Amino acid sequence: MSAELAQGLHHEGAATRSRSASLRTRLVLALGPATVLAGVGWSLVQPWRLTILHPYHQGFWWLVSEPPLYVVVVGIVFRLVVAPALAADLDRRS
Repeated sequence: MSAELAQGLHHEGAATRSRSASLRTRLVLALGPATVLAGVGWSLVQPWRLTILHPYHQGFWWLVSEPPLYVVVVGIVFRLVVAPALAADLDRRS
């Protein structure tokens, strides 16, 4: 009887670990989209930072070099390049 109880507890512990690992994995995968949303929110809260909206007398690099756009690009690159490797590593550790 105690062996069955120990085996049941072992399975419950493994399920808890896999749920927490999947939560960590989901959090890592959510960092990219959250960063993109932060960049979009930043551009909505401070639209004067986007000189693309009023490009008069601005050079090319001034129009391309937009901090909120950099935040959006970093979020996309993180989600597509960095996060899958981190998620795989987290899944492998569990």
